[in-house]
Amino acid sequence: MNRRIHSASHLRGEISVPGDKSISHRAIMLGAIADGDTKISNFLDSADCLSTISCFEAMGISFEQDRKQNTVIVHGQGMHGLTAPSKVLYTGNSGTTTRLISGILAGQEFGSLLDGDASIRKRPMKRIMDPLHKMGAKIRSVRGNDCAPLEISPSVLHAVDYVSPVASAQVKSCILLAGLYADGCTTVTETALSRDHTERMLRGFGAEVTSQKTLSGWQAGVTPCSRLNACDITVPGDISSAAYMIAAALIVPGSEVLIRNVGINPTRCGILTAVRQMGGHVEILNERYAGTEPVADLLVRTSTLHGVCIEGEQIPTLIDEIPILAVLAACADGTTIIRDAKELRVKESDRIETTSKALRAMGVWVTPTHDGMVIEGGAPLHGAVIESRKDHRIAMSMAVCALAASGPTTIKDADCVGISYPSFYSDLMQLSL
Repeated sequence: MNRRIHSASHLRGEISVPGDKSISHRAIMLGAIADGDTKISNFLDSADCLSTISCFEAMGISFEQDRKQNTVIVHGQGMHGLTAPSKVLYTGNSGTTTRLISGILAGQEFGSLLDGDASIRKRPMKRIMDPLHKMGAKIRSVRGNDCAPLEISPSVLHAVDYVSPVASAQVKSCILLAGLYADGCTTVTETALSRDHTERMLRGFGAEVTSQKTLSGWQAGVTPCSRLNACDITVPGDISSAAYMIAAALIVPGSEVLIRNVGINPTRCGILTAVRQMGGHVEILNERYAGTEPVADLLVRTSTLHGVCIEGEQIPTLIDEIPILAVLAACADGTTIIRDAKELRVKESDRIETTSKALRAMGVWVTPTHDGMVIEGGAPLHGAVIESRKDHRIAMSMAVCALAASGPTTIKDADCVGISYPSFYSDLMQLSL
């Protein structure tokens, strides 16, 4: 499906973005291997999260989903209660499902085969295969290219102290989940702190988890356990989804938008820091906790932005928001430099190239680099035909950019936003009325 987007005169009103995708995935996974029923409120009913549900249904876990109330009840069967699937576990477009579930599957007494769509079959899995191999897991790439399909066979897992070459929450989480089934304390050390939803949620389910800063970096550890206890989880609004509404309100003249119940986990809210560096007005209101996760309301007003440099330890805290940050940079005065974001090249699309091409099509001076972009802001934006490459974050970012451009913009394969934010276009339209 293609979608035509026109410029907006203003954005006004209140909105609540859908539940956090990362937390929704983890709640399903931990709920499935916990004892008892886990109730998940504000669950993200998106394609990616439904892939996670589908995988666990294939392993004997039952769910009750109320789509009107955005709730899911997971009938957990315990650490060793999963049953051998009779079919391939299909993860769709979800890298989170593929990488995290591999850690759980490595500790099971049955074999399994993981596969996904064309995008998943290109995404690198060696980054989880290597540490799992060190733990004694039997996991192989069926095609021998270190990508899905992945075949996982029963094995005995051993504790490791793993130093990760990349700061990746997916890699860290995969190892920690496998560590639940290992023979001792497993640790993962990263040079920069990646999102810590897994550590927080594991504690909520009763696991013994450590997190500390060491001379080598940020270290997370888990002690194996025989039981996780079911609990109720309220999923905060996804700050990655809120980022598009934040950006839209910042760049469309005369805008004021209040975004309710957004997760502001410090390992995820680098977008707020970056926006403030650029001179953006984002006020954090009503700070509180939803379970183990901090949440708040965000009040955003149109702002005059200026270029900045985004690099280093900031990158893991906003890796998914870099395409929309590039849009803000295009609307800012001066030059914005984004570095240390090579990870963008192995996402759903090569987001460095895809973002650069899309912005150039709309009149932006942008130069892609091996690990980021250099963006010259301030040039007049004009409508264009944008290839989303079926990447949800590209489609949403360029739809926001279109609000500040002259003339209409057509987003190709625009329905890919259903991967993370099914109501994106209707929410954007609601604010422009």
